[in-house]
Amino acid sequence: MSAVVLAIETSCDETAIAVLGDDGLLASEIASQTALHQKYGGVVPEVASRNHLIKIQPLLTRVLERCPLEQVNCVSATRGPGLLTSLLVGYSAAKGLAIGLDKPFIGINHLEGHLLSPFFGESACPRPSVGLIVSGGHTLLVRCLGVGAYRLLGRTLDDAAGEAFDKVAKLLGLPYPGGPVIDRLAKQGDPARYELPRSMPGNANLDFSFSGLKTAVRYLLPKLTGDFLADLCASFQEAVVDVLVRKTVAATKQVGVDLITVSGGVSCNSRLRKKMIEAAQRTGLALKLANPVLSTDNAAMIAYAAQQRFNRGYRSDLAEDADPNLRLV
Repeated sequence: MSAVVLAIETSCDETAIAVLGDDGLLASEIASQTALHQKYGGVVPEVASRNHLIKIQPLLTRVLERCPLEQVNCVSATRGPGLLTSLLVGYSAAKGLAIGLDKPFIGINHLEGHLLSPFFGESACPRPSVGLIVSGGHTLLVRCLGVGAYRLLGRTLDDAAGEAFDKVAKLLGLPYPGGPVIDRLAKQGDPARYELPRSMPGNANLDFSFSGLKTAVRYLLPKLTGDFLADLCASFQEAVVDVLVRKTVAATKQVGVDLITVSGGVSCNSRLRKKMIEAAQRTGLALKLANPVLSTDNAAMIAYAAQQRFNRGYRSDLAEDADPNLRLV
């Protein structure tokens, strides 16, 4: 059966719907809520869920103008992890569509969508690799043996990398979301001006910790005078990137694979992309970086993960609920 998958993603503050066919993406729509949450300095769950309810029907209408429901033979949605009230909007809508169309339904782990996104658009199946998933809510290293076959290698013990960017940006009086702003300012700064800690320096431990780095910035700030902002942004960003790159390369050596994948919103960071490319070239590893369009929350990656599972005969039980704490492994 041809796999034409309609997917809905509402795990946090992006409302997204996409349709993916065997020959590629047929439609994709995303409604961002970033501007709504900026004044709060972060995502407010109730505001996010209410706006999902407002946006989901108009987005679905636009998507179906390009791909009628008659062409769809599988419906999917993000089951978790994420904000429960946000997840329920998309997950309930997708299950309703599946029931109404009498089509199979597949609930997808948001992190699996990120993990597989670097393979999006390739005819070959996702191959064995070590995946770095790095976003506002998650930082983890995963060994991927194939679709649905994953093993956790390391994860953050406190703040996710994206969360650290946002918190440090707030300390510096920069707007939310902080990652893109720090990335931009860091390009004019000296990453070696301020010596900031790198957590868990040994290569054997593949877990991450960024709360100490955030605290170091907070205690350093009162001591600084003059024009320091760009240099501090560059120094902070370098500390985060150094740890991400070093542990990812160490993970590939531990498990004996030759491919690194990098995905999630923080994978858009220009310094991370540059340093990861350099590290891969230096160590002779292959590297797949998620397309920036697929790095932030989107339904295309959910559709891709669902398509891979659909083609392998996987189906979800409609009685399963959304799970805000859903684990990948």
